[in-house]
Amino acid sequence: MRPGAAAMRMLRLEFDGPVATLTLNRPQRLNALDRQLLAELLDVCRRLDDDHGVRVVVVAGAGRAFSAGFDLDEFVPREEEELPPRAVVERGRRAIEALDRLRPITIAAIHGHCVGGGLVLAAACDMRIASEDAVFSIPEVDLGIPLALGGIPRLVRELGPALTKELVLTCRAFGPEEARAAGFLNRVVPPERLRAEAAELAGVLAAKPAILLEQTKCHVDATTEELASTAHGGTDATALAAALADPDARATAARYLATRGRE
Repeated sequence: MRPGAAAMRMLRLEFDGPVATLTLNRPQRLNALDRQLLAELLDVCRRLDDDHGVRVVVVAGAGRAFSAGFDLDEFVPREEEELPPRAVVERGRRAIEALDRLRPITIAAIHGHCVGGGLVLAAACDMRIASEDAVFSIPEVDLGIPLALGGIPRLVRELGPALTKELVLTCRAFGPEEARAAGFLNRVVPPERLRAEAAELAGVLAAKPAILLEQTKCHVDATTEELASTAHGGTDATALAAALADPDARATAARYLATRGRE
């Protein structure tokens, strides 16, 4: 029985034969990653893993962006805190890890803003296609928090250590051509061609023998894990807790949010 979308509010799941399309569906929040979306992502990855009729999963974003990253509202204190920020980060790490280890081949179809945790989510996919209007950035340091969700080792794999340090520490935005030149993107296409290009690539891959798709993915993933292991991603929550308690980091976050009218 294929995983249904009845219980999902933040994700949309559609099937076309052996190809599934998983759409981040919080367009009013630019598909920011909150606790509900992350819980749904973790659950749907588990179910897709069990559906051996699915060979390829296209991951996309509804509305104007792929994902604006971690929802900043998750770091605002709540009167009745059922899930503290560090627990939300740990949930996010497990959800991204589930996507990373998904049995089917995954293709990220990126448009608009792809920011912070959204970029880490894209990095967890096997292949990435972006439209010419895509904008990438990693603003966490300016927000006074570390890049979490196992983002550092995944970016080191895809971008190399020097560029990862530059992009994470400067927080500067970069475009799809730079991302492609760095090896992060497989293709850059006109915006109107993004979905078609992703569907075409998914169709080519889905026509291959499933066993060879899975074996090749496992072999490549095992090799990259040796290069930059994600095994210590569980320390992300500890690093976040330390940053949230640090006066300098909190002052940095306040200045950043003030410039965007979010105080």
